Amino acid sequence: MKKWISLILASTLLTAGLAGCGGGSKKETADASDESKPLKFSISLTTSGNAYAESSKDINNDKWVKEFEKRANVDVDMSMIPLKDFDSKMAVMFAGGDIPDVVQNVGGATDKSMSGSIEAGVFMPLDDLLKEYAPNIMKAVPKEAWAEVSYKGKIYGVPTWLSNPSRRATFIRTDLLEKTGLPVPKTMDDYLNVMRAFKKLGVPAPYQARENFKYADIGFGAYDALGYQFMEKDGEVVPKFYNADNMEKALNVYKTMYDEGLIQKDFATIQAPQYSENIEAGNAGIWTANAASLLDFRTKISAVVPDAKVDIIPSPEGDNGLKGYGLYSSVNTSLYINSKVSKEKAIRIIKLFDWMQTPEAAKFYSFGIEGENYTEKDGKIDYKFPTDKAGNDEQNFRSMLRWVGDGTINRERTELLPGGTDVLKALDETLAHEGIGGIGFVPELETFGQNPDLASKRPDQAPKMIIDHMVKMIYGKEPISDWPKVIEEYKQKGGNDIVKEATERFKNNDGILNQSSRNQ
Repeated sequence: MKKWISLILASTLLTAGLAGCGGGSKKETADASDESKPLKFSISLTTSGNAYAESSKDINNDKWVKEFEKRANVDVDMSMIPLKDFDSKMAVMFAGGDIPDVVQNVGGATDKSMSGSIEAGVFMPLDDLLKEYAPNIMKAVPKEAWAEVSYKGKIYGVPTWLSNPSRRATFIRTDLLEKTGLPVPKTMDDYLNVMRAFKKLGVPAPYQARENFKYADIGFGAYDALGYQFMEKDGEVVPKFYNADNMEKALNVYKTMYDEGLIQKDFATIQAPQYSENIEAGNAGIWTANAASLLDFRTKISAVVPDAKVDIIPSPEGDNGLKGYGLYSSVNTSLYINSKVSKEKAIRIIKLFDWMQTPEAAKFYSFGIEGENYTEKDGKIDYKFPTDKAGNDEQNFRSMLRWVGDGTINRERTELLPGGTDVLKALDETLAHEGIGGIGFVPELETFGQNPDLASKRPDQAPKMIIDHMVKMIYGKEPISDWPKVIEEYKQKGGNDIVKEATERFKNNDGILNQSSRNQ
């Protein structure tokens, strides 16, 4: 058993039986069975960084919580954990044993924030309850998401899932492309030619690059060389940068872009604010971002360049037929029911989660209260979209009360926006055929903690040591042909231990997420 699990479970196992939130008297069981009465239960939730939630002085008396309770026939005792303190607060909760009836996690069943609680029996398996009482959920959740909320073949969590884990897209200034006379690029060479043409037009950043290649890994995706992903190779599970041929192809693309001025000379130090500012000022021709940002980019760029056209196009295809960016985890958040909860209450909780998939619930979460936030005539919704940050935060909090559902995008609201169908088309058509998969670990490998420079600091960034060599090679300070030496350095500095643990975990199917790449 993992060290981090055993340390916390010692406390959890001693205290879980003392928790005041679970179990339930005969009266409570009878009340839960009577579906005419509101279902009383407690739940802990993440604020997801939402300012409206985090500024609330009494979330249980919030307008939207009260409206939700009325519509769903529940009486909920809700506690919210600020996202920035989520892992530490969850650990304190589990160690103290005061565990609510329902616990929401950011991620899946065996993520570090769950503190080994699933393994310790703190929460109940849900397979039978879901099959009998949650037909909408069972029909909608993809198998990859079920895998992330399961342990030893049993389902413990009910997720907010991603029906499309390919969320990042390649954006282009279509008005600039039209000026070049070139067709929409398909291959990496096509893209380089478009970038060259953009440079001739005077575009400051034909491709907008960024520090650590975050939201700037267009070349690594095309050549299946994303430095934070793992793969099977010669009987071992190794980082994808062990494939020196693919890495060298990708690095040569970036070196070409650097040498020809197709990316900024200071690309390695461009951080998120400057990245966004450059794009929104109309200085970028091609860039990488989440598909849901399309309408925002159109609005902001057209305010500076009135004739600008911004679109999402298929990402460049490498010589292996793959294209796109790393696939996201299939689970955003997930819910777990305390094993002390009575069966009658658990059934009603599961039914509540299933109700959240109904058209009635979707209309409330998306649009609010009829007559106040929207009107409906002949089946058409006229929704008052918020016009400021406070309004958006409140709208998003209302949506957050839908604890179970497809978290890819709010389709109901997006359809009503000017250009919203373009966003949905990009998700449903373009991104449905691209995205790079790999092998992941939940919880993360223990050897990562022992070798911090060899571990990814973010789920979408290569380890620091690897990024340092990438940058040096692109700047011409090291030859790209020396990549095999980088692999050897990684091995000697602790990479062999990482590969050994990764391989053992994979062979034992111990907390493995294995996503397949997409192609047409």
